[in-house]
Amino acid sequence: MSLAAEAFVSQMAAAEPWPENATLYQPLKEDQILLSDCASSLAVQAYLRMCGLPVRLRCRANAEYMSPSGKVPFIHVGNQVVSELGPIVQFTKAKGHSLSDGLDDVQRAEMKAYMELVNNMLLTAELYIQWCDDATAAEITRPRYSSPYSWPLNHILAYQKQWEVRRKMKAIGWAGKNLEQVYEDVSQCCQALSQRLGTQPYFFNKQPTELDALVFGHLFTILTTRLTSDELGEKIKSYSNLLSFCRRIEQTYFEEQDRDSQSGASHYSKGPSLI
Repeated sequence: MSLAAEAFVSQMAAAEPWPENATLYQPLKEDQILLSDCASSLAVQAYLRMCGLPVRLRCRANAEYMSPSGKVPFIHVGNQVVSELGPIVQFTKAKGHSLSDGLDDVQRAEMKAYMELVNNMLLTAELYIQWCDDATAAEITRPRYSSPYSWPLNHILAYQKQWEVRRKMKAIGWAGKNLEQVYEDVSQCCQALSQRLGTQPYFFNKQPTELDALVFGHLFTILTTRLTSDELGEKIKSYSNLLSFCRRIEQTYFEEQDRDSQSGASHYSKGPSLI
């Protein structure tokens, strides 16, 4: 996000308090949403819960086309529509809700570096597996992505999306990789995250930041999503502290909050549990 756009979002957001009817939009959960979009959506939901900001989940077949950036998830808050975790973090910060205000400049820079690592490695790996692995694309990705649409639009949209992602992979140098190389990238990313986390409950000790929400979204979704191979999830399971980290956030910000809220269960359903 540019500085001008960031300033504009901040000014608009600060004018109104967080409403009770804030809504988060994502693709259809049971039949359509893909691994990468589910991970991104869960990261935003985790972040908002960590901030104590209520949001209703709405699943729409055309969520991708409703989004101002063409990416999901996005939130509708008052008269504002904001998509993706980074801009949403800035939006909530403008309203006085921030998870990283307690960090110093060095810690904040480190947090951003690890968030870039997650986006450059885990998110890219998810996209590669979805669209560049022929077996996954044929058995899971194209059928799910195109499920809300009838023939021939379903085939047109699925192959168009696959072409876009493969073009992106070529541009960033991933097109020539094979699955084993992608799995190794994921393993190296998890190793770096595991070392940074250590024995702490969160990446910056006792309180979560947006980094924790982002990592949780991706790791939890990988661990609980069916793919043609279990190898991606097995890479994460090699790091016991990352598994405990995911379980801790699941218990603290989803299970306990939903028990405390009479209407919580109707607002959110994250899917399978790690138990």
